[in-house]
Amino acid sequence: MAGHSKWANIKHRKGRQDAARGKLFAKLAKGIEVAAREGGGDPGFNPTLATAVEKAKAASMPNDNIDRAIKRGTGEVEGAVYEEIWYEGYGPGGVALYVQILTDNRNRAASDVRSAFTRGGGNLGQPGSVGYLFSQRGLVVVKGDEDDVMLTALEAGAEDVRDAGDGWWEIITNPSDLNGVRDAVAGAGIEIDSADVTQLPSTTVPVDESDAKKLLRLIDNLDDLDDVQAVFSNYDIDDELMERVLAEA
Repeated sequence: MAGHSKWANIKHRKGRQDAARGKLFAKLAKGIEVAAREGGGDPGFNPTLATAVEKAKAASMPNDNIDRAIKRGTGEVEGAVYEEIWYEGYGPGGVALYVQILTDNRNRAASDVRSAFTRGGGNLGQPGSVGYLFSQRGLVVVKGDEDDVMLTALEAGAEDVRDAGDGWWEIITNPSDLNGVRDAVAGAGIEIDSADVTQLPSTTVPVDESDAKKLLRLIDNLDDLDDVQAVFSNYDIDDELMERVLAEA
């Protein structure tokens, strides 16, 4: 993801999520459970949980589902215990793929991810092979006037504001500052599309049309796996090419 292409990537992921709402809810619930287990069930004292809950609400996940997920995480309600694992590899065109897993069955997850990489023309790498290319950051995607966005975001503690094209802006924050920056932007009346803790790449790889089709298919196949929570990548696909590839999918 680079420059204007980051927004295209976000639209691609969001469209995929909207098309599989039930699966999305299951993944959001896992994220809430893990956050509650690791940091407690009160979003006011657990920023990671607060972010997970806001993400679930933005996806219109019912409050009852959110509450049950928190209680499973804190142990008030019996449920599976999920382990976080990261898989690293390369897709078509030499694009780095950093895959976040939340699973209660390590062997199943490993088998499914390895199979998806193999069938998709990618290569599963060793731990550390691509992880160093990514850094955890808060990302708030908004639409608004440049001066308003810049002033509000930077005053609230954002690290950077990037032009994503067509009036959209990407606000980069320290993960712990994400909620505060999001609240400040919302309070200023600026339209927010998404706010999430993500993995941003330090370098990007341009991808041509042939590799773009294969790469996006591989990412979609990984996203479809029940144990996969998120897939991060460092591809740079031109907006026009992105739209054309998605239209043909």
